[in-house]
Amino acid sequence: MKRSRINEIIRESEAFIRSHGFVLPPFANWTPEEFKARKDEAKAIIDARCGWDITDYGRGEYDRMGLFLFTLRNGRLADLQQGRGMCYAEKLLISHEDQLSPHHTHVIKAEDIINRGGATLVIELFGSDEEGRFSENHGGTVYTDGLPRPYGPGERILLAPGESITLLPGDWHAFWGQGGTVLIGEVSTVNDDETDNVFREPIGRFADIEEDEAPLRLLVSDYRQWLM
Repeated sequence: MKRSRINEIIRESEAFIRSHGFVLPPFANWTPEEFKARKDEAKAIIDARCGWDITDYGRGEYDRMGLFLFTLRNGRLADLQQGRGMCYAEKLLISHEDQLSPHHTHVIKAEDIINRGGATLVIELFGSDEEGRFSENHGGTVYTDGLPRPYGPGERILLAPGESITLLPGDWHAFWGQGGTVLIGEVSTVNDDETDNVFREPIGRFADIEEDEAPLRLLVSDYRQWLM
């Protein structure tokens, strides 16, 4: 992705988030220069990889396959392993109409996906086989707003604003907006996007960036190069 396109997506996303009455934390507004100047103070933010995250899954077709994310908070895997402390994470996502986030599941993370406003969110589900691999022939059971919901392989669940779904490891899911753009909340156990995502197809989690202009904001995938 070109950095100019990423900057454009950030501006568009900030406006969409504000239109739903949601306010991002102060560090969302830091310029790259301010982030570098405050990197020691912001060690917890950097280590938790909180902040801006825009991906085209390495395919170069963001409008067709892509996702906007902002990690608001993220705990520590060590706390999760001990069963105490900061064992949770929270994200804000934006999915546009027919913009696919492809089938994947997680090794550790359980998550609630919540339609926070906008259009309808479509979740397409498949279950796992006995070895935990993607299965075109298996379904499962999820919870939608606390109520059990059995699903068949390839079944699509539609979430209107205010509705949510709970996904556990082994629930293979893809999603996209239907009828417009969707503001999505994600509440989960500790999140590690470098190791915990398992995709059905061999694709990348982060975008390859072409630096055609200066970054408006740093992405979490920029931290290692810019701040370490």
